[in-house]
Amino acid sequence: MSRIDELRELTRVRVLLFLREPEAIFWVFVFPVVLAAVLGFAFRSGGVEPNTVAVVQAEGIEQLLEAFELDEHLEADVYEDRDAAFAKLRKAAVDVVVEPGDPPRLHFDPGRPEAETARLRVQHALALAADENADPPLVLEPVTATGSRYVDFLFPGLIGMNLMGTGMWGIGFAIADVRRRKFLKRLLVTPMRRSSFFLSFMLSRLVFLVLELGVLASFGRWVLGVPFNGDLLSFAIVTLLGALTFAGLGILVAARVRTIEGVSGLMNLVMMPMWLASGVFFSYERFPDVLHPFLKLLPLTALNDALRAVMLDGDSVFQVMPELAIMAVWTVLTVAVSLKIFRWE
Repeated sequence: MSRIDELRELTRVRVLLFLREPEAIFWVFVFPVVLAAVLGFAFRSGGVEPNTVAVVQAEGIEQLLEAFELDEHLEADVYEDRDAAFAKLRKAAVDVVVEPGDPPRLHFDPGRPEAETARLRVQHALALAADENADPPLVLEPVTATGSRYVDFLFPGLIGMNLMGTGMWGIGFAIADVRRRKFLKRLLVTPMRRSSFFLSFMLSRLVFLVLELGVLASFGRWVLGVPFNGDLLSFAIVTLLGALTFAGLGILVAARVRTIEGVSGLMNLVMMPMWLASGVFFSYERFPDVLHPFLKLLPLTALNDALRAVMLDGDSVFQVMPELAIMAVWTVLTVAVSLKIFRWE
């Protein structure tokens, strides 16, 4: 065999081995497309990304709106309720809040680069609208109160993402590993039910849930200063149901997969859209309005919204029932489908 034939055959073998690895195919081909698509929808501006300004309805708002129209990179949303405007600021759905007055007052989180950019653009727009060359009067009020900072918005999302990751990866890998070691075939001859097999994984996940959440919540409260305005029972119910939801998803993904590489690729395929579209790092309201109803049906979106409502707004478990209902439906459906498609072999 010549050197060229040798290299051709070795190269062909390497290509075939690569194509047999679902995880490699996911990271090389699927992941870049998913990432580009999701971020493209979220930040879909063809040019410079505009800043969203929440303007509180009050006397003098017409002059502010006229001034903001002079800067094409400012998008003004009018809110009749002041609290609603600040709620949007807490959720990172808007970059700054402006209250009309003499002078106007601009509220922003100095820890967010988008807020600092919005502040400069607001000042520039007001300067263009003013008759004088001097900077127009504008009272800057940095948002430093706990519960209104970007880190306060971010931390509940990180808890939700952690519950998703540990639930799906821990259970999915465990089932795939048991299958890979041919242990499931031995269980086939036992009188054990599939439901009991699945339930054991879900209950074992809950054993470490208290310690996991205790460490995370303590770090957020005492190190980062993230508020905890809700009651402990509501927080426990939300996180418990969230853990069960992603445990069910982990079981479903691993129900038929035979290899560790296969389950890894499927896990990433399922979780990646939720990492980017469920409001972990930025509000899902940045996506087109037509997508909002669908994004709210994602289990991580429901969990993040419920966690923020309990931790930041002090809502009770009864006030987050819509989000709990979404997670409950996901739990029931994933477990039911898993029972149908699971095979011991």
